[in-house]
Amino acid sequence: MDSFQTEMLTLLPRLRRMARVLAWEPADADDLTQLTVERALLRRDQWRPGTRLDSWMFRIMRNAWIDEARARQRHGRVLAPPEAGAAAADPSAPSLEARLGASAVERALDALPEDQRVAVALVLIEGLSYQEAADSLEVPIGTLTSRLARGRATLQTALIDQGAQP
Repeated sequence: MDSFQTEMLTLLPRLRRMARVLAWEPADADDLTQLTVERALLRRDQWRPGTRLDSWMFRIMRNAWIDEARARQRHGRVLAPPEAGAAAADPSAPSLEARLGASAVERALDALPEDQRVAVALVLIEGLSYQEAADSLEVPIGTLTSRLARGRATLQTALIDQGAQP
């Protein structure tokens, strides 16, 4: 391990603390920290030895958070609200029991943090492979699997609490 990597490892607690300030949610802060480290490693050639690595990495983190905030704003403007499709009638509508079960799943899914909800939707609903989902979210596969595991566990707990079958 070279001095760049060693110094970066010593910065991890400070990076995580800064990410918690920006993101508030622990999962988002972890993802932001991971994204910052990933971008720093990819752009390592842009860092000048003799300058402060912490300032450089905090700038990367801030820019990544700005990108995320913009993406979240666009998400609200681009996508139609879920109730927009509720008026479409299907002549072969499922039974009341099936609709109630789907409603419980939908409520539990809606309660998930956005990163977990998207991971669950891509893999479990849309049927993408882990690698395809990670590529579409532009995150490492480890981040996707972590989000997916947390999302599945939260969904299962929520559905058991609601009395629905997971």
